Amino acid sequence: MENRILKIEDFSAGYGNLTILKNINLEISKNKITAIMGPSGCGKTTLIRCINRMHELKKDAFHYGKIYLENENIFNMNPVILRRKVGMVFQKPNPFPHMSIYENVLAGYLINGIKLKKAEKDIIVEETLKKVALWDEVKDKLYLRGTYLSGGQQQRLCIARTLALKPEILLLDEPTSSLDPKSTFEIERLLEKLKENLTIIIVTHNISQASRISDYVAFLYLGELVEFGKSEKVFTSPTNKKTEEYLSGKFG
Repeated sequence: MENRILKIEDFSAGYGNLTILKNINLEISKNKITAIMGPSGCGKTTLIRCINRMHELKKDAFHYGKIYLENENIFNMNPVILRRKVGMVFQKPNPFPHMSIYENVLAGYLINGIKLKKAEKDIIVEETLKKVALWDEVKDKLYLRGTYLSGGQQQRLCIARTLALKPEILLLDEPTSSLDPKSTFEIERLLEKLKENLTIIIVTHNISQASRISDYVAFLYLGELVEFGKSEKVFTSPTNKKTEEYLSGKFG
């Protein structure tokens, strides 16, 4: 495995009497894009919510097994510290509606009680918005609300909000499912650039998106990891019949 950053070992999770993930074993490479695919209800979102320990915030949630970030078991880490290292972007763009674009970028610092000088804030906002190719579009509108932006711009702002804390891993849950094709293309291009400096795990229903941007693909079915490998191999010659049926559109 090239330069592993995350290792998921004998991992199961669910709620109450419902087991959603069953004995997952998976290694994630650093500075690569790993796509997690599979039909609805197969456990994709649960898996990434476990990686930054948001899963356990829900009532009746349980998990067994281990997840290592580099060589540290995440369940021995302070969740607040972990979530700064492993940031998450959700399906629908969700800038904080009462905050300006400027404040949205800095929201993680505010929530974590990290105090910054004005000059430090200005640098973080400019640098981060440049990373998501949003600076030129909003530099004269920084004090307008984040919700003023278009859907694609809002999603880039949400990515900026996560990147501002300098995470090692970026988790994305269907980040383009509510966006138009042009905005989707912009986000995909952005992710390919961002992987130079961080590791990306993206949940997507969009098979063509996964084939365009991912280096590795994990295919989940009924809570089990059916297939995992380099994208070109999985998309051209999957080893499992279920993967082949999913990729050819026989179910989804």
